[in-house]
Amino acid sequence: MTDTALLARIAEALERLTPATPTTADWLAAPAYVWNGSARAIAAIEAPPLGLLRGIDQQKQAVAGNVARLAHGQAAHDMLLWGARGMGKSALLRAAVKAAQEHGGQVALVQVTADALGSLPQLFGLLAAHPRNFLVFIDDLGFAEGDSEGPRRLRSWLDGGVEARPGNVRLAVTSNRRAIVPRHSAEQDDPINPRDVVDDSLALADRFGLSLGFHVCSQDDYLAMLRGYAGEYGLTLDEAEALEWSKRRGARSGRVAWHFITELAGRAGRGLG
Repeated sequence: MTDTALLARIAEALERLTPATPTTADWLAAPAYVWNGSARAIAAIEAPPLGLLRGIDQQKQAVAGNVARLAHGQAAHDMLLWGARGMGKSALLRAAVKAAQEHGGQVALVQVTADALGSLPQLFGLLAAHPRNFLVFIDDLGFAEGDSEGPRRLRSWLDGGVEARPGNVRLAVTSNRRAIVPRHSAEQDDPINPRDVVDDSLALADRFGLSLGFHVCSQDDYLAMLRGYAGEYGLTLDEAEALEWSKRRGARSGRVAWHFITELAGRAGRGLG
């Protein structure tokens, strides 16, 4: 084998081992995208109709209205949805974007994976170049104890500066904590000013123009969710069994209600697609 042929074979082998350059999605074509450092288009947003989301009426009205404003190029807020697990925070965001699109709004949902937060400035640069509005969605955000860089960058994205999100982009974050960053009982024991650390941890949440709490639902709200789902899908609801289902799981929430509806549909040989 000649030296030239050997070099050609080595070059071909190296090319096969080198990861392909990520392709950029068509930011005007899809209703939603996933960003993990590069973009992947999603053909359809999976979300329940807004009318099926029960027990969160005030939150639903605020989020849907804000997303509709963004979709039509009007002034809109960055959003923080915080509180109890399973109460429909992420489902509400997806449903609001889907509803806005169905009413002619020019908006797309971009969900950012947990390992891609550092590449958000790159994403912002791509989105700024397109005549469309985008809701960038960070689900279940939380920062580890001692992480000062993450909160600092989030403040920068919200408040301005060279990394700030462009005018056609708004951020939507869900978190189990209002403050996003961890808080500990020791913070209350500051002998100088016990409010300083607490106020600083809440300052990050204050950067969001719209901050909405989601709380554990009452029994009445839980049953209202179930009645809505059962009516939508033509299922027979046994409320006593539904309450027993929630007791066995130790919680009442939209997620627990949906799991019970899934159980009912499965027993009836029905799908929920």
